[in-house]
Amino acid sequence: MVSTGCQRALGYFLAGILVKAQIPQDSTLSPVLINFYMKVPKRPGRARSAARGSRFPSPCVGAEDAPLPRSGRLAADAVPPPPPLAEPFLPPLSASGWITMSSYEEVISVNKCYVPGQLLVTDSECLTYLLEEWIVLKYLLYMIICIILLWCSIAVFSSIVPLCIMLFIYLSALFLLIYQRTHKLNGPYYSDAWNDVRLILSTIWDGFARFWHGYELHGTENLPDGPGLIIYYHGAIPIDYLYFLTRLFVLKRRFCYSLADDFLFKFPGIRALAAMMNIIRNTKEGGLNVLKKGHLLGISPGGVREALFSDESYKLVWHKRTGFAQLAVDAKVPIIPMYTQNVREGFRVFGRTILSRWLYEYVRWPVLPPYGGFPVKFRTYIGEPIPYDPNVTAVELAIKTKAALRSLIQKHQQIPGNICDALKERFHKEKKG
Repeated sequence: MVSTGCQRALGYFLAGILVKAQIPQDSTLSPVLINFYMKVPKRPGRARSAARGSRFPSPCVGAEDAPLPRSGRLAADAVPPPPPLAEPFLPPLSASGWITMSSYEEVISVNKCYVPGQLLVTDSECLTYLLEEWIVLKYLLYMIICIILLWCSIAVFSSIVPLCIMLFIYLSALFLLIYQRTHKLNGPYYSDAWNDVRLILSTIWDGFARFWHGYELHGTENLPDGPGLIIYYHGAIPIDYLYFLTRLFVLKRRFCYSLADDFLFKFPGIRALAAMMNIIRNTKEGGLNVLKKGHLLGISPGGVREALFSDESYKLVWHKRTGFAQLAVDAKVPIIPMYTQNVREGFRVFGRTILSRWLYEYVRWPVLPPYGGFPVKFRTYIGEPIPYDPNVTAVELAIKTKAALRSLIQKHQQIPGNICDALKERFHKEKKG
C-alpha cells in the first residue's frame, strides 16, 4: 500500500501536471485523476518555514485576472506588503477527514493563486517532495543495514553449527570415557557389555536428530535379517548416516558396521567412540569378515570425494569404483541402496574448484570447509535390495547399484535442491515408512 505522505505528494504533483498540460475539464482523463488520486489526507501542523513560504499559496480574490510574475515576486511598489506568516492553503476537508477536489476549477484556483512574498513551487520541488515522502527511500538505509546484518547472521550461523556438531561428538566421546572408567568396562567395543552406553548415546543422538532435522527413517522392512551391504550417498557431512545408525539401534537393537576413510581415525579423541559405533577402517578383509559374521555393513563408494565435489544436483561421484560390488559378490550378500533426502541442503562445502580438486587428489584429505547446519527435513529411504546373483559380475553389479541409488534419489529428491523448500518440508505431515 502507498503511504499517506506519498499519496498526498502524488496528488499535488498530478494536480500541477493537469494545470500545466491544460487538460480540458470534460476529458475522460481529468475526472479520474482528480477524483481518485487527489483524495489525500490533510497533514495538520506542518507548514513551510518563513523563508520558503507555504507549499501552496493562499487563495486570493481576482487572482485569475492578475498576471503571474516570471521572477516569482512582484515589485514592492506594485502591491501591498504580504502578511507576516501565511498559513498553507489546503482544500477543505470532507466528513471523513480527506481532502476532496471535486472540480477542475478548484485545482486551477489553487495553482493560479499567488501571494506576494512567497516563492513559486516548481516541478522539481514537487518531485523532491514526492521522493522525500516515499517511505521506501526514507528508510532505505535502515533496510540495507538490516539486510547486511541478516546475511552476516546467516554466515555466522552456518559456520558455528558444524563446529557445534563436532563439539557434540567430542562430548559423546568424553561421556563414553567417563562411563568406561566409572563402570570399569573392558573388552572389545562390539561386545554386548557396551550395549547400555551404546543405547544411551544412541538415544541422545536420535533425540537431536528428531529435534534439529525432524529425522525420519523409511524402508527398514527392506533390511535383511542376515548380512547385507548398504550402499549410501555421502553428504558434505555424513551426519545423516550417524542418525541412521542410532535410529536403527534404538528401534531394533541392531547395529550396522561401517567402513570409513583412514583420515577419520587421525582425529584425536574419537577412536573409542568410532569403535563403539562399530566404525572400522576401509579394508576388504575387514568388510568381508563383518559380512561373514552375519552383520550389516555400510559403505559409501563416493566417500570423501563425493562429500566435497558433489552438489545440489546429487550426482554420484564414484568414478569406476567396483570394489564394493566385488565385496558383495565374494560374501554372497544382497546390496541395499540408501539415501537421505535434503542432505545437501543441510550441509554444503565452500570452494569447489579445479584447484581444490587437484589438491584433494594429491593429499587425500578433506580440504574444503563445510558450512550449513540448517534445520532442514531429513528423511532416510532404504531401497529394495538387489539380491545376490552368481551370474552377475562385479562391474555389472556396480552399474546396477548405481542406477538403483540414482533412481532412489530422483524419486524422493527435488533436483536441484533448495534450502528454503527443504525448510518448508519440516511442516509437512510425516510420511509413513
